[in-house]
Amino acid sequence: MMVPLFLVPLLCFPFYSSAKRNDRPVVGVLAQEVYSSQSSYIAASYVKFLEAAGARVVPVMINQTLEEYQTLFNSINGILYPGGGVSIISSGYERAAKIFYDLAIEANKRGDYFPVWGTCLGFEQLMYLTSGKSLLTHTDTSGVSLPLDFTNETSNSRMFKGFPVDLMKDLASEPLTENSHTWSLASLTYNTNEDLKTFYKVLSTNTDGETQFVSTVEAYEYPIYATQWHPEKNAFEWTRPYIPHTPSAIRTTFYMAEFFVSEARKNFHSFASEEGENKALIYNYNPVYTGNHSAFEQIYLF
Repeated sequence: MMVPLFLVPLLCFPFYSSAKRNDRPVVGVLAQEVYSSQSSYIAASYVKFLEAAGARVVPVMINQTLEEYQTLFNSINGILYPGGGVSIISSGYERAAKIFYDLAIEANKRGDYFPVWGTCLGFEQLMYLTSGKSLLTHTDTSGVSLPLDFTNETSNSRMFKGFPVDLMKDLASEPLTENSHTWSLASLTYNTNEDLKTFYKVLSTNTDGETQFVSTVEAYEYPIYATQWHPEKNAFEWTRPYIPHTPSAIRTTFYMAEFFVSEARKNFHSFASEEGENKALIYNYNPVYTGNHSAFEQIYLF
């Protein structure tokens, strides 16, 4: 049987387009302490956020050894620091976040592309890890959705490069970003701190009416990203009336997720065995419905 000549390139190079892309990304999500309990948790919305864009999730447990964290770092393709309510100065969350932050900086310096994402508390944690100081200012921003005040840096950002023009317009004019924080990085603080100014590019700001604060950043030289707002809530959390669920709000969730997972696809870490990978995945745990008494519809308890 003869093969038509025009099909030969397709048969010879069927995987060329994905040769430098990991189409099975695994992203770690950092757990955090449960108050007055020995347990830790991850809100299920962060897991769904990543899974919706084609990643699998591994829970990063608190209070593990450095060696265990190093092994896990070399097995996953990125990490997300979620929102929450624990200390960014002294907690199991903070300790694990610092270890992975340091490992990510070292890896990226040697050309091993490893992305890091921080949401809300994760944003605040990254600001602390980068500056080495507690620089946050109290703001009236708990339970409010806001439009983004984009900076001039947004046009050449990696994060928003793939967003449609109409969605960027909606983000700038409609309250599509849900805020659940009482502490923020004031723009004045950012502008007067050389460690933060030289490390992060500010993509958007917001205000509570009195204090302008930084709401979206990406690092200049590293694949490190953070939002003070919650992109995952729009599509996956329903317990609070101020969470937006408009079509543009839902698109925002998925474009943000797609961007970060696309960054994780650039990393080629892998588990030592398929068995080890399967044991690590969050599929081994069952989410619990908590929407009747919590800000989260579902959580994973560990």
